[in-house]
Amino acid sequence: MLGSRKKRNRIIGIIVAVFYITGMVLAVQAVMTARTAQGAIAWSVSLVTFPFVSVPAYLVFGRSKFEGFAEAYEEQSDEIDRVNREFRENLKPWNVVHDGRPSVYQAVRKFSALELTAGNSAELLINGDATFDSILEGISKAQDYILFQFYMIHDDELGRRVQQALIERAKTGVRVYVLYDEIGSSGLPRSYVEELEQSGVQVSSFKPTQGSSNRFQLNFRNHRKMVVVDGFTGWVGGLNVGDEYLGLDPDFSPWRDTHVKLDGPVVTQMQGVILTDWYWATRELPNLNWEPKAADSGDVNAMIVPFAPTQRFETAKLFFVSALQSANKRIWLSAPYFVPDPAVMTALELAALRGVDVRIITTGKPDSWPVFLAAFHYMNELRDLGIRFYAYEPGFLHEKVSLIDDTVSTVGTPNFDNRSFRLNFEVTALIVDESFATEMEKMFEADFAHSVELDPTELQHRSFWWRLSVALSRLAAPVL
Repeated sequence: MLGSRKKRNRIIGIIVAVFYITGMVLAVQAVMTARTAQGAIAWSVSLVTFPFVSVPAYLVFGRSKFEGFAEAYEEQSDEIDRVNREFRENLKPWNVVHDGRPSVYQAVRKFSALELTAGNSAELLINGDATFDSILEGISKAQDYILFQFYMIHDDELGRRVQQALIERAKTGVRVYVLYDEIGSSGLPRSYVEELEQSGVQVSSFKPTQGSSNRFQLNFRNHRKMVVVDGFTGWVGGLNVGDEYLGLDPDFSPWRDTHVKLDGPVVTQMQGVILTDWYWATRELPNLNWEPKAADSGDVNAMIVPFAPTQRFETAKLFFVSALQSANKRIWLSAPYFVPDPAVMTALELAALRGVDVRIITTGKPDSWPVFLAAFHYMNELRDLGIRFYAYEPGFLHEKVSLIDDTVSTVGTPNFDNRSFRLNFEVTALIVDESFATEMEKMFEADFAHSVELDPTELQHRSFWWRLSVALSRLAAPVL
C-alpha cells in the first residue's frame, strides 16, 4: 500500500509540474502575442498563478489570431493567385474612380484590397419573410451554381424549406455548395446533411480546428451569412436559417432583422469571400463565374468588406472607426449588442462633440443577459454627449446595420462587440447611394418609433445590485 501511495503521489507531482511548466511557457507566448496589454497581463498572471484552470482555458480561448490560412494558401497558391488576378482584372471596368467616393472608402480599400464598384442594384430586405422569400426565389432560378453559407442552420420548418429548395436545384444539375459553422449549427443533425449530400449537394462545416495549431481553438467562428446564385445575385445580412428568424419563437417574437439583395459586379466580390471560406474548409476551388455583369436596373455603388482574425489588423474595428470618423451629419447604428472597444468609444465621443446626430438602437429583449447588461456601462460612459440610445421593445433586434450621413449605408453580419471585432469571420456590404440611404432612413425611423429612448444619466441611479451586475458583465465583455 505504501508503494502504491508513493506511486500515486509521484504521478500527481508530475502532473502538477507539467501544468506549471506549461503555464509558464504559455504565459511567455501570451506576452509575445496578445493584442492588448490588458490581455497579456491577465493571461500571463493567471497562467503562472492558476495553471490548472488557466492552461485549458488558454488553449481554447487564448488566441485572437487564427492560424493556418497562409499554409493552406500555399497548397494551391498558383490556382488561387490566378483566380484573384482574374476577378480583380474583370472588375476594373466597374471600379469607382471618381471623387464621389466617401472618405471611409480610402481606408477600407487598403485593408480589404477591394474596390468600390458601380453598376449594382441593392434591395433592402426587412425581416425574415422578405429575406427568405427573396433568397428562395433566387435559388429557384439558379442555372449553374449556388453558394450557400450561414453561421446557423436549423433543422426546423424554415431549414427544411431551404434544404428542399437546394435539393430540387441539385437534382436539375445545378452545383450547390453549403457551408456552415460548427458552433452556430451545433444542433444540426447528421441526417439533415446526409439528405443534402445524397441529392448531390456538396456540404461542409467551416472546420476552424483544422491544423495542429488550431486543434483546441473553439473561439473562432464563421459568423457570415451569404448566398450567391450564378455569380450575378447575392444576399448578405443578419439572418440565419431558423424559424426564430421568421418570428416563430414566442420568447423573441417578433424577430427584427435586415438583409440586402445585391445584383451586379459587387456579387463577384461576395463570391470571392465565400470561395476563400470554402477552400479553407475543403481545400477545393470550384469552377465559378468571374465575369461581372451590370444589374438590369440601377447604378448603385457598392463593395463587400470581409473581416477575419487571419488579417494582420483588427479590420472590423478599423472599419467602424473610419466610418464613424467620416460622418459629418449623422451616425445611426443598430445592433443587438453594444460592447465597443476604446477606439470605437473615442470615435463616438468625437463624433458627438462635432455635433453629429448619433443614435444607437439595441435590443430591449435580450438573449444574453451578460452582454445586455454590459451595454449599460458603455452608455453611461457616453452620457452628457447628446448621443441618443434606444431599446427596441416589440421583440429581439438582431440586425447589424448603419447609416452614415445621407449616402453611406452598411448591412452585414458583425455585432458591436469584441467577438465580431477580433474573433469572428464577418462580412458587410458597404452601399453608397442616396436612394438606398433614404430607404435605410425610413427603416430606422420605424425602429425608433417602436423603441423606448434610454437616458444614460439615469443609469447611475439604479440599485446597487443592478450597477454591480453591469460592472461584472462589463469585465466579462472581452470574452462574451
